Amino acid sequence: MSDSSGGLSGFSMFDLFRMEAEGQIAAMNEALLAIETHPDSPPALEKLMRASHSLKGAARMVGVEAVVQIAHVMEDCFVAAQKGDVRLGRAHIDVLLRSVDQIEQITRLDEATIAAWFAENKTAVDALIADIRNILADSGAMATQATARDNADAPGEAREAVDEVRRYAPPADAADERVLRVSAEQMSRILGMTSELLVENRWLQTLSEALRKLKKRQDEIATDLDRMRTMTTQVRRMTDADAVKELQQKIEQNRRLLSDQIASLDDFERRSSQLSTKLYNEVNGSRMRPFATAMTGFKRMVRDLARSLGKDVDLEVMGSETPVDRDVLEKLKAPMTHLLRNAVDHGLESTEQRAVAGKPLRGTIKVEASHGGGLLRVSVKDDGKGINLDHLRNRVRQKGLVQDGLHLELTEEELIDFLFLPDFSTRDEVTEVSGRGVGLDVVRDMIRELGGSINVVNDEGHGVEFVLLLPLSLSILSAVIVEISGESYAFPVARIDRLVTAPSSAVHEMNGSHHISLDGQHVGLISGSQVLGFEEIPLQDDELKVVVVSDRLARYGIVVDRVIGQRQISVQSLDKRLGKIKDVSAAALLEDGSPTLILDIDDVVRSIDHIVSGDRLGAIVRQAEKTAQLPQKRILIVEDSLTVREVERELLQSRGYYVETAIDGVDGWNAVRESAYHLVITDIDMPRMDGIALVKSIKQDLHLKGIPVMIVSYKDRKEDRQRGLDAGADYYLTKGSFHDDTLIEAVIDLIGEARE
Repeated sequence: MSDSSGGLSGFSMFDLFRMEAEGQIAAMNEALLAIETHPDSPPALEKLMRASHSLKGAARMVGVEAVVQIAHVMEDCFVAAQKGDVRLGRAHIDVLLRSVDQIEQITRLDEATIAAWFAENKTAVDALIADIRNILADSGAMATQATARDNADAPGEAREAVDEVRRYAPPADAADERVLRVSAEQMSRILGMTSELLVENRWLQTLSEALRKLKKRQDEIATDLDRMRTMTTQVRRMTDADAVKELQQKIEQNRRLLSDQIASLDDFERRSSQLSTKLYNEVNGSRMRPFATAMTGFKRMVRDLARSLGKDVDLEVMGSETPVDRDVLEKLKAPMTHLLRNAVDHGLESTEQRAVAGKPLRGTIKVEASHGGGLLRVSVKDDGKGINLDHLRNRVRQKGLVQDGLHLELTEEELIDFLFLPDFSTRDEVTEVSGRGVGLDVVRDMIRELGGSINVVNDEGHGVEFVLLLPLSLSILSAVIVEISGESYAFPVARIDRLVTAPSSAVHEMNGSHHISLDGQHVGLISGSQVLGFEEIPLQDDELKVVVVSDRLARYGIVVDRVIGQRQISVQSLDKRLGKIKDVSAAALLEDGSPTLILDIDDVVRSIDHIVSGDRLGAIVRQAEKTAQLPQKRILIVEDSLTVREVERELLQSRGYYVETAIDGVDGWNAVRESAYHLVITDIDMPRMDGIALVKSIKQDLHLKGIPVMIVSYKDRKEDRQRGLDAGADYYLTKGSFHDDTLIEAVIDLIGEARE
């Protein structure tokens, strides 16, 4: 008998049980949440009964007695509910969800330790089972009503449970090999089109033969023409006329043959293109998963968090079947967790507050996924109180993020941008859920790592919406191809604010810089050649082609030579041996086979910041040669926390050091390769490149390894210190050190006073 399980014979029975449990646990969580709002739902009760029954049978096959006992009494509850003997209320759902959590915890244990775990925790398991039986006792139902059915479980039923297990693929974390499920129908279509493509490609042999014949005839014509050239003065005019006529006939034959072959080639190219597109769509489809896959477990999380805060919240998901690349879905889970927790905690009011505001007592969070413009659009919208701009404005002032009085002039967009700063929180107190200033900055960093963007739409008093724009796939990117200094470059569509064509007359000068007016704001202009370090090429056109980009702190217009157009390009990672290349994230091949570089927009914006401020102008020279010419000691601070960064800067500047800053590891790595520093001070936990990787990069570089590097981190464990020193750091301090003289003393110890 052939194995149709997809090659699962290499997995143990316990591995198969764990796969089975994963699916059944997800089904039970979903159904229990449905029961909470619709207690008498027959489909949900049926799903719960079947899931608990299957779990019980599968657990019995592998000898996981704890799961057998818990699943058995849960099945009794669901059967009683189906019969109408018990009505599952909110308190009952709490107990049953706790039971599902316990089963999930057990399935994650190593098979060899489960028996010992059960022996140590039998009292707790028995107490949980008693709580479940109390649900039946409350209804007057017999707690042992299904004993006969349980005893009647036959070997045939056990085999059925194993068959159910075998239908599932290996777990995602099995070994190091990633396993991709592809349906038999998809694979048949892929193989069919591959065979068709092979057949079509054989037609090229026929085309090749025809072209060889054409070449032979062209050679004959060339030979005849040479012969005519030598005979012109020796033969009669009539003979010349006859020879010319013969040549004309051969040329006409060649023209017809060439026209036929060109038409055939065009037809082949069209068929090949269509087939390649179909093949790509099928292969890409095998990587795509419904958006609902990313939402697994979120309804439960929202429900539990709302209960802990005394709120009633519904989570609605629309566009569940929207296909998204599995890698994008996996990386989307963490940002979605932050956004949903923020919506429940910050956005939605309590039941009492909603009643006073005339709103429905139950708050609603809507998550919607859709495709548009070659991008995935994910919206997270709540019907809560929205962002209080006055409170946010005062919070910005209290934290000293702007000068007194200037906070009153901030626009709504500028105010909301402060929410994405590290260590920023609108809460005065710290709770288990929020107030620590960790959240939206992490969300934005994660979205940026995916090559996407996040926007906020605030409706004060009625709710707030976070809109994520992401690539549909990490291997295929929607990009705008431009030309800068004769070379092509790709701007990811998700990171472009606007594409603008502006007449030169619309450009005006302010404080020595050029700007255009866009949406009522002044947008600074800079040429792409200057950003990338090329020689300026004068523009030949009176109209400027401008690509407007931004990060959370700045917005610029990059003037390019030409906009080639929007393309879907295949992303090719750069060789890791190259390290992080300034302003570049990856590469791609265009349709004509020419290479193009994909720009890292965050890097590009930071490069423009430094050009505008004049911090890092000039050519890059060897570190040792440049440092020797500097009378004042230069220090680079690499820190993603705005507060910590500014405290360190002011402290060091007050002692006479020249200080520059970088907002993360990549920005710091770019800076240290462009300018000369006597010392680098870096944090550890930062987006894009952490401090450990930055230290290693510096110490492994032939020209930079002599720069002293100091780590200043909140982490104070012995192993954290050792990890930093092993990476090559010359000093390791905790962040409390800049409140005393320790930091200054360490700096002096490493590089001496600010001036010799």
